[in-house]
Amino acid sequence: MAAARVFVAQMVGLAVFGPDGERIGKVRDAVAGIRVDQLPPRVLGLVVDLMTRQRIFVPMLRVTAIDPGAITLTTGMVNLRKFAQRPNEVLVVGQMLDARVRVAETGADAVVVDAAIERTRSRDWVVGRLAVRQRRNRLSRRGHVQVMDWSALTGLSLSEEDQGTEGLLAVFENMRAADVAAALRELPEKRRHEVVDSLHDERLADVFQELSESDQRDLLRHLDPDRAADVLEAMDPDDAADLLGELPEAESDRLLELMEPEDSAPLRRLLSYSADTAGGLMTPQPLILQPDATVAEALARVRNPDVPPALASMVFVCRPPTATPTGRYLGCVHLQRLLREPPSELVAGVVDAELARLHPEAPLSEVTRYFAAYNLVCGPVVDDDDHLLGAVTVDDVLDHLLPSGWRERENGLNGSGQVVASDA
Repeated sequence: MAAARVFVAQMVGLAVFGPDGERIGKVRDAVAGIRVDQLPPRVLGLVVDLMTRQRIFVPMLRVTAIDPGAITLTTGMVNLRKFAQRPNEVLVVGQMLDARVRVAETGADAVVVDAAIERTRSRDWVVGRLAVRQRRNRLSRRGHVQVMDWSALTGLSLSEEDQGTEGLLAVFENMRAADVAAALRELPEKRRHEVVDSLHDERLADVFQELSESDQRDLLRHLDPDRAADVLEAMDPDDAADLLGELPEAESDRLLELMEPEDSAPLRRLLSYSADTAGGLMTPQPLILQPDATVAEALARVRNPDVPPALASMVFVCRPPTATPTGRYLGCVHLQRLLREPPSELVAGVVDAELARLHPEAPLSEVTRYFAAYNLVCGPVVDDDDHLLGAVTVDDVLDHLLPSGWRERENGLNGSGQVVASDA
């Protein structure tokens, strides 16, 4: 039976076997995600030495069993790319062991001698306990070893006072914007402002979009007006309009005046609609093509990594001009249809002209029924004169349906409060 708790130092050197029983290599270390609070960090995977002496990374999701004598992997191909540690990762054996910590209750100094990883009910592995040796005095290297909960020790968390902003920025570099936003909420105000001041505008804009309205307002007011305008320009127009709508009118108008006219014009149009209507929910920058564009061109636009997945699910076909508000709206082409058609086919030949449209004044309840009725994640917003004004995506609808302050709820959506990069 597979162990539910294993000490990492005892895992080093264990043989790693594939699902067919073939020996792949041996365990060298475990990789954990650095956290910004005192909750146990998640174990991302294992560092495995292959028979060729190359070191690779094996995600914990691939681990079927950890037994006293060996580790078994699930089916599937093993990525043989050389292991490279990311800034937001820590090697349990290589970096965590021998680290100096402090017992929270007594303030006594201690040294980490081993780390126990435990499997949770969500099937994740976390560094739940540390074996530490408390030093009897400053000159003594020996002392009593005891196993303590992660939360009973301090000194291994990024929320510690001695953690510099440079270290935080390195950790945040490869994290998702939503995870960075969650991490910022855990920081003291001074440290939070230092991080915000150090992030470049585009990255800060991504993070802003994942913050609660109150956090957005507070941090926007921390920025000088010119930089605040630059960040708003880098945000998605619908998110920027939502933020401006939360500010006093004089403050909102001042920021709009500081923005470039081509960036402020779409925001002014969005602000003319109520926030709980299709016009207030929409983004004015969906994927728009003329009818003589080919399927190949449409797929090239869809493949753009900067296009959110929901917007990439549908391409809209309009007469010129193709900037919103467009010329006459002809219909849409679903991504699945694009994938089934020859690349040389014109989008005009595969357009769906029958899909119902959303009116910009349609209330949130109607928009919700629309997405449920047609099983869509994106829908066109068209005015009475057949001009495409924008598109509503399901994530914007969910933002307005979820309870106020849902972004601030402790532990987030996965119930772990984990702030780590994806397994790779």
